[in-house]
Amino acid sequence: MTHAVSAAQPPAPSASDSSKALYGGKGTRRITVRDIAAAKERGEKWPMLTAYDAMTASVFDEAGIPVLLVGDSMGNCHLGYDSTVPVTLDEMTMLSAAVVRGTKRAMVIGDLPFGSYQEGPTQALRSATRLLKEAGVGAVKLEGGERSAHQIELLVQAGIPVMAHVGLTPQSVNAFGGYTVQGRGEEAAQQLLRDAKAVQDAGAFAVVLELVPAELAAEVTRSLHIPTVGIGAGAECDAQVLVWTDMAGMTGGRVPRFVKQYAALRETLGGAAKAFAEDVTGGAYPAAEHSFH
Repeated sequence: MTHAVSAAQPPAPSASDSSKALYGGKGTRRITVRDIAAAKERGEKWPMLTAYDAMTASVFDEAGIPVLLVGDSMGNCHLGYDSTVPVTLDEMTMLSAAVVRGTKRAMVIGDLPFGSYQEGPTQALRSATRLLKEAGVGAVKLEGGERSAHQIELLVQAGIPVMAHVGLTPQSVNAFGGYTVQGRGEEAAQQLLRDAKAVQDAGAFAVVLELVPAELAAEVTRSLHIPTVGIGAGAECDAQVLVWTDMAGMTGGRVPRFVKQYAALRETLGGAAKAFAEDVTGGAYPAAEHSFH
């Protein structure tokens, strides 16, 4: 099997489509799965970010980000866990509800955390139903290809939109033995293609490709009629997602190779905290204009 990129490229959105664009469009209602499908037909690329609280979500919503993922990445970058595995359905429900309250237009997708769907379709339906009823999300995301197809099929039959996730699936980090690129080699590439097609056939409206060779991700994208969302999967995916704390430079230490940092928020916030502390210890704050008489 070859992974050469086809010369044929999807058409760019026409001027008549610009008002319907997921990013930069003029619509104000909530983004739906129909909008996502229409973007794929137009060949429109779109951005997705994670969010875990109402205030941050409102900033991204106002910036026009069309899809926000309340990811189980909250375990690492919001809740202080070492991985995504400890995240509970209670935590996911509470923070997903906050993100929904903080947004008006973005589609909000809630992750199904580890242990909330692996038992089978019935458990997956129970967990996903809770996210829709209690948190108000517009869709759920779950990990796994062929092994999760039955869960996806039941959720979709019940009217719950599902975003799938293949390639590196962080909830399985203990089985993978680390965060490594997936799909290298003929056999692994064929399995990833089967996984992607399985979730599409089960009814998923989109699929995340994480840590996948760019050439393979391009082939998967061409092979599917649903959008692919890349994270460390090259430029040919239909959409791109980043964990917001990585994107904004809030994460401390090393970040993954695929991350581009668009701000230095950790440095900015730390500087603000130090300036506040120095004003307090030096007697400059509060000044007269900050006091009541």
